[in-house]
Amino acid sequence: QVQLVESGGGLVQAGGTLRLSCAATGRTFSTFGMGWFRRAPGKEHEFVAASWSGRSYYADPVKGRFTISRDNAKNTVYLQMDSLKPEDTAVYYCAAAPGGRLYSSLSYNYWGQGTQVTVSS
Repeated sequence: QVQLVESGGGLVQAGGTLRLSCAATGRTFSTFGMGWFRRAPGKEHEFVAASWSGRSYYADPVKGRFTISRDNAKNTVYLQMDSLKPEDTAVYYCAAAPGGRLYSSLSYNYWGQGTQVTVSS
């Protein structure tokens, strides 16, 4: 089992910055692909970013603004969010996957509880 706990969400003005953290406990963190997804009201889970096998991947809407990183020694993955826009408002989830398709939420077996990010215009 892997337990994931997100933190760092909040309310920020457009153009502002937030840094989300996701602390993992349980099985070997470094062997998992780690992803960030978000869900806006009335919408499905949307892929945001992933860190898999030493590489980083981003959804087009966040490329150049968001940065995913991980510290395997601390069992933590981060999402640095810069130049935030109102359309980034959502609940953000981190997730862990043993393998599969990194862009698909179906590949991720373990999920955190989510943290709310609200960007005001």
